[in-house]
Amino acid sequence: MEGIIKILDAGTTQEKIRIIESLECTDNLEIVKKIISKLGDDSIQVRGEAFSSLILNENDISDLLIKSLNSDNKYVRGYTALVLANRNNTNAIPQIINMTKDENSMVRSCALGALGHLKAKQAKKAIENCLTDSNLEVKKSALQAAIYINEQISENIIKEISKDNDPELERLLICIKRKSGPEGI
Repeated sequence: MEGIIKILDAGTTQEKIRIIESLECTDNLEIVKKIISKLGDDSIQVRGEAFSSLILNENDISDLLIKSLNSDNKYVRGYTALVLANRNNTNAIPQIINMTKDENSMVRSCALGALGHLKAKQAKKAIENCLTDSNLEVKKSALQAAIYINEQISENIIKEISKDNDPELERLLICIKRKSGPEGI
């Protein structure tokens, strides 16, 4: 185990990826914690491999993942929310809802993606609050989450979002308008 930790801490990108690939079924909690920490690795390839490994791990690692939602590293916070969503871990919804207020826009966006994926209707208010976020990607994620939970959006909010004049936002708004009709919320 010491050798594994050493490689994950100081190995090359390829060494880290090889080790993580070989550990997708591990139930060793120290190694799982280290893999979670690799969601914040400098290498996007290592982050991706850690992400895949955590999703594929069939052991009960939910408690470790939920604790990682409070990490100091924005990538660990954001990607852990997505890992939990991909593992269909609905127990994490309350913590993920809190993440929609994170100081980092990437984390807010990931949290919204996770809530949408989990079809977390109890996140309705948090999703609505993010529709007027200052960050365009967060708005897009909030709209997509609203679509996933079949949320109606008021015409006033739709008009406000339309001011951003973004093609992807416009596509999402068309989906919302079709679904919402004139009543909205």
